[in-house]
Amino acid sequence: MKKLMAALVATTAMAAPVLADEISEFRIGILGGENAQDRLNNNECLREYTEELLGVPTKLFAPADYNGVIQGLLGGTIDVAWLGASGYAKTYLSDPEAVEPVLVKVNTDGGYGYYSVGFARKDSGITSLEDMKGKTFGFGDPNSTSGYLIPSIEIPAATGATMDSGDYFGEVKFTGGHEQTIVAVNNGDVEGGVTWADGLGDWEDGYQSGALRRAVDAGLVDMNDMVEIWKSQPIPEGPVVVRKALPDDVKAKVTELWDTLSEKDKDCFYGVAAGEAKSFDPITHDAYEVIIEARKLKSN
Repeated sequence: MKKLMAALVATTAMAAPVLADEISEFRIGILGGENAQDRLNNNECLREYTEELLGVPTKLFAPADYNGVIQGLLGGTIDVAWLGASGYAKTYLSDPEAVEPVLVKVNTDGGYGYYSVGFARKDSGITSLEDMKGKTFGFGDPNSTSGYLIPSIEIPAATGATMDSGDYFGEVKFTGGHEQTIVAVNNGDVEGGVTWADGLGDWEDGYQSGALRRAVDAGLVDMNDMVEIWKSQPIPEGPVVVRKALPDDVKAKVTELWDTLSEKDKDCFYGVAAGEAKSFDPITHDAYEVIIEARKLKSN
């Protein structure tokens, strides 16, 4: 597949060698859930590679929430982004012609699933959802797959109650993102919450990739102070999407860059991929039909 992609890029490059004639700048969107400066730092190498590849000024955009990236893609002010599955579903349901999924992050075991993970402080004595009854529970972002959509469906199925404050949990609140949820639980602002992780490797490391791994790398949390209290069914990792309106050769070049980033620069790939992973590999819209249907149900 990588050879095919390379051949495609070579062909389109011969047909249109000067991309600056077609676009004047290129914009990379980065989802919220982590403080903006860390997001910019982790993706600066990708910005540099993209600017060198396309020959036009390339900028990173790190809005405060997921919706900022979604609206940027819909409005044409962001050209490429790595979305969560729910974020892609919202974008697709808003405008099916806005973006196309091209790649997905593949884990070290070759799969592209991950989990919504419920967690609490170990010293709280909470070890399960049952122990969370009457306590404060934290979601991340309403457009997050693991930080809201999936747990808001699966947890009520497990508890037999709604996620409304006062029904099962004493209070349910949005923290603003994955990092904010981790910090809120660590600080005792909420007693439990959910975030995302690939579920591979060791809990003490925050698993191999995901928001917990990011938080460990940033020194925000010691996982020995935390305990896992719930885990979702596997969720399909969200896609890297490009705006459909971009010239075909631009889309091909950018896709090939992400596709080969793990081979080109392992440190850069680690930062972009939120930890240890194998690569970004091709994916299509069909992989997200289930999430799109789930998103439709939540909006009814």
